[in-house]
Amino acid sequence: MQTIKVYGPGCSRCRQTEDLVRKVVKENGIEAEVVEVHDLQAIAAAGIMGTPAIAIDGVIKVAGRVPKASEIKQWLTADK
Repeated sequence: MQTIKVYGPGCSRCRQTEDLVRKVVKENGIEAEVVEVHDLQAIAAAGIMGTPAIAIDGVIKVAGRVPKASEIKQWLTADK
């Protein structure tokens, strides 16, 4: 099971990113745990300088923008 962390303080773009991640996971039957990280210290500790951001199994895939659903799907299915 993959762990997907969505980093952001809770702004509209961060919520949009989280909703998009959950939608892609559900539509593609991917086993993943989606975790929201709102704590600014945790965001900074992860090395993220812009939000929203997504990390999959500890690897930051995007920061500072809302990715497309196709990008998220590609990241989640790349190793399968």
